[in-house]
Amino acid sequence: MNFALILLVLTTLTGIIWFIDYFYLRKQRLAHAKVAMAAFDQQTQRSPDSGAARSSLYERLTKRPAWVEYTGGFFPVIAAVFFLRSFVVEPFRIPSGSMIPTLVVGDLILVNKFVYGIRLPVVNTKVVDVSLPKRGDVMVFRYPKDETLDYIKRVVGLPGDEVVYENKRLTINGKPVATQRMDDYFDADRLAYADQYVEKFSEGDHRVLIEDGRAMEIVPESYPFREACTYNSRGVRCKVPPGHYFMMGDNRDNSLDSRFWGFVPEKNIVGKAFFVWMNFSDLSRIGRFH
Repeated sequence: MNFALILLVLTTLTGIIWFIDYFYLRKQRLAHAKVAMAAFDQQTQRSPDSGAARSSLYERLTKRPAWVEYTGGFFPVIAAVFFLRSFVVEPFRIPSGSMIPTLVVGDLILVNKFVYGIRLPVVNTKVVDVSLPKRGDVMVFRYPKDETLDYIKRVVGLPGDEVVYENKRLTINGKPVATQRMDDYFDADRLAYADQYVEKFSEGDHRVLIEDGRAMEIVPESYPFREACTYNSRGVRCKVPPGHYFMMGDNRDNSLDSRFWGFVPEKNIVGKAFFVWMNFSDLSRIGRFH
């Protein structure tokens, strides 16, 4: 279900009815009410008891019809939701554990829709440049193999980068990414502990889970620019094409990401995730993340 398209259709239909009512039907009601009120005043000659009746009659004559009230009457609210969701911020729910420990199942997050540029809703075409994704950003994007699905992963490789993930260690442009061991992470959903590290990009630090004792197997799919990647028993080596990004989940051994299905084109970008606004199972999760 394309919710953006549904909102666009509702905004358009309710907007048309609202404008017709405001600029045409409303004027007719006011003109009719003016004539009716003049006739009422002549008949009652403004007696002391006529005030309440006059007000009631005027309200009834100028009231919007029910079909307008329940269609065009919702236009301002629907339009505000459509504008905010399309150009400012959009809510999402985390459905899987691929971004643990940064994001967990059930996190309700907010995504900045304008930080990477202003895009037309539905078609997702960028019309105004603002900034480009940075390495380490947590980004929502349309899954390249099914653009009706929204995915969330971390930006690891920028256009032109050489990304190597071998023996469960990340190297970018020939430089190993520094990691620091932390206490084990307890995954409450799996009732198991996982090896936890701080991964240090030049743009900032973030936590990742790497199960050193677990065998790693990457079975790649076919995807555009597949020739830019080489696979071996140790992992994968990719040269990120222009206008594309290499994405990985923070839960490295439990994430289907660019290692498996390829690169994310710039046109598929939705926005930058930045805030957990609710998790009904754990209120302590509310707040910013990186």
